[in-house]
Amino acid sequence: MDKFTVENGLVVPLDRANVDTDAIIPKQFLKSIRRTGFGPNLFDEWRYLDVGQPDADNSGRPLNKDFVLNQPRYQGGTILLARENFGCGSSREHAPWALTQYGFRAVIAPSFADIFFNNSFKNGLLPVVLDARTVGRLFDETHATVGYRLVIDLEAQLVRTPGGDAFPFEITAFRKFCLLNGFDDIGLTLRHSDEIRAFEAERLARQPWLAHRLPG
Repeated sequence: MDKFTVENGLVVPLDRANVDTDAIIPKQFLKSIRRTGFGPNLFDEWRYLDVGQPDADNSGRPLNKDFVLNQPRYQGGTILLARENFGCGSSREHAPWALTQYGFRAVIAPSFADIFFNNSFKNGLLPVVLDARTVGRLFDETHATVGYRLVIDLEAQLVRTPGGDAFPFEITAFRKFCLLNGFDDIGLTLRHSDEIRAFEAERLARQPWLAHRLPG
């Protein structure tokens, strides 16, 4: 997955609490386990005026012009601002897939559902918890300022505003290490590929009969 160091991004305000994973990526789009192609259907039921179908071309679908993702001032946004309990509902990993494939690198909210929170780190999406008062202030500033941007500095664990304010956020050392280096679970394992190959070679030397059970 891509490394996360510093994100200087346009903020998209999704002023809703309790946004569940079925709203983030509706159930009809969960047929694939490939980590591609979910971005066009992010927030599908709010984003479009019709009902989307898997594998359909979205180019001709009528847009809900009132929805934030369809407003010109928020095109190209990479930081999603939301209210409390973001990502509640079912545990589908497709939710962070859809957010990152749309272009979001981080979500800022007062709280997140636990499973979504954990899944986000494993897929290169940074969930930032700030208190409700601070998030409310960021909503006000985003609505008031066209092109409002925030800087999220993962190394320093700070969210910086255009006015110079900085808000600290918490993250475990292990999750921070993984995001800074772009390691998902597979990437973490592959760091030890030499040791794994050496172990397998030694085991086969001690137990050569295992070779007959291995594929190929």
